[in-house]
Amino acid sequence: MLRSTRKNSKSTWKVLIMDKFTVKIMSYACKMADITEEGVSLVEDLYKRRQPLPSLDAIYFIQPTKENIVMFLSDMSGRSPLYKKAYVFFCSPVHKELVAQIKKDSSVLPRIGALSEMNLEYFAIDSQGFITDHERALEELFSENAEGSHKYNACLNTMATRISTVFASLREFPRVHYRVAKTIDASTMTTLRDLVPTKLAAGVWNCLAKYKMTIPEFPQTETCELLIVDRSIDQIAPIIHEWTYDAMCHDLLCMDGNKYVHEVPSKNGSATEKKEVLLEDHDPVWLELRHAHIADASERLHDKMTHFVSKNKAAQLHQARNGGELSTRDLQKMVQALPQYSDQIDKLSLHVEIAGKLNTIIREQCLRDVGQLEQDLVFGDAGTKELINFLRTQLGVSRENKLRLLMIYAALNPEKFESDKGAKLMQLAGLSDDDMIAVNNMRCLCGPDTKKSTGGGFTLKFDVHKKKHAHRKERTGEESAWALSRFYPVLEELIEKLSKGELPKDEYNCMNDPSPSAHGLPTSSSLQTSPAHSMRSRRTGGTWARPRGSDDGYSSDSVLKHASSDFKKLGQRIFVFVIGGSTRSELRAAHKLSSKLKREVILGSSSLDDPPQFITKLKLMSADELTLDDLQI
Repeated sequence: MLRSTRKNSKSTWKVLIMDKFTVKIMSYACKMADITEEGVSLVEDLYKRRQPLPSLDAIYFIQPTKENIVMFLSDMSGRSPLYKKAYVFFCSPVHKELVAQIKKDSSVLPRIGALSEMNLEYFAIDSQGFITDHERALEELFSENAEGSHKYNACLNTMATRISTVFASLREFPRVHYRVAKTIDASTMTTLRDLVPTKLAAGVWNCLAKYKMTIPEFPQTETCELLIVDRSIDQIAPIIHEWTYDAMCHDLLCMDGNKYVHEVPSKNGSATEKKEVLLEDHDPVWLELRHAHIADASERLHDKMTHFVSKNKAAQLHQARNGGELSTRDLQKMVQALPQYSDQIDKLSLHVEIAGKLNTIIREQCLRDVGQLEQDLVFGDAGTKELINFLRTQLGVSRENKLRLLMIYAALNPEKFESDKGAKLMQLAGLSDDDMIAVNNMRCLCGPDTKKSTGGGFTLKFDVHKKKHAHRKERTGEESAWALSRFYPVLEELIEKLSKGELPKDEYNCMNDPSPSAHGLPTSSSLQTSPAHSMRSRRTGGTWARPRGSDDGYSSDSVLKHASSDFKKLGQRIFVFVIGGSTRSELRAAHKLSSKLKREVILGSSSLDDPPQFITKLKLMSADELTLDDLQI
């Protein structure tokens, strides 16, 4: 977008003007330095008073709203416009009336260098992940009073538009698969929340149909797969403790997005000062460790330190002087003593400090015991008796962790919460009323259970899919050297089934109508012949237990090796969209399966949630809180 303005523009430097929404898109996708490199010297907010720069050209990257158009016209019309020329880019399709409004102004027309739809309305959170930024999707689509509310439709419509812009910008046309409503039969009413995936699939389909007619070079036949599901396919993944470095950082440290604040010695060496760092792809240590088990990450960091010290005389001196072990503080002092290595030591000492912090929290909060019970419950090795025993004896476990245990238990044994057993368990755990709301609200994520009719009242049934999964099956060939790494998200299994064309027909439909007459080939057989089909049906060895040098798709070298350009040579892309928030374990599965299936797997969602946020969102789904909330708005 920025580069395209260079050809016809006389001015070398330009001003970039955005609204609150497009600023967010831009900040997810690039750094200020990237923008400057493309010839932008100043970034401005459309709604703030701006200094006139009549010698410079301006790039407008804005949403196609009436208010934005009014602002743009007031900037560029009349005798003294703010800028010389304007290149206007809309982040999603613009209405004809708005274009007509711009064309009406004869003073503005000659000053427009470009007017185009960028179709860029998603937020890139990772090289293989995006969100549509619908933080309140759970509440707006799945709460009891979502039925018939205007928020329900508005949320679905913008979500569909934003997902579609992903396909527009990548020039991909997907086969759209979606989870079917579980209650479509004469005897039961289909609830609106059960129809969410169906409605979203239809919305995406409508946008794609328009793109086929309007976007040049948009493919006319299918080039990839898209699977749309909602959070009901797996309620356990957002709540269970994940043991990888990335997930633990976001779950246990009070981070603001990817921002981590740590203390470093100040330049004069006396006091310490707070420093903000971003844990993201630009940091090679983070890139290598983020998907590793916390125990593995700690070991690797220790090895890296030892290796660094053995190669470096000054570091050895420092170590000898301080009697053996190097503390984080020593490392930070070394940064100042060895400026040529500062970046390397900086990154290492940062991660040594973080890993140390995580290990302390794990110890103090008895998280290994909590994690063991969580996984035993999921895999059917523990039940009510073990849970009661744990709640009675483990007094050091925090209320939040007890709540998470009970939510997992409720997802696996919904029938226990129809009687007073559930209430007794919650009392035993010492949960507040607020916490009980979260446990009970999990039922909103799932349609009524049709398989067994219960006498009156609602049931806290979760998902037809869940019953086969009431206790997740162990995966063969996935033994890991690390404890607590048995758990895997259901999504991982679904992606593998989709890749082989084996999604259960009664649970998943395809919008593209895979009848032989429609495309000359049924979808599943066209899938099998694609080079993407993985010949290995057995899962490869657990990624956490691979030998160090192995190319597990996670070590920093291999990340570079598998950079997106290489994905072009692979099979067709797979896109999965989770309505209601996805988890870091699911994002990790996308990376892991890309290497395994030899196809790029891209995960999209309304938001990326860590357990504390997800639980807060479940609490917000309640009717009373919602009305209060609406009043505040």
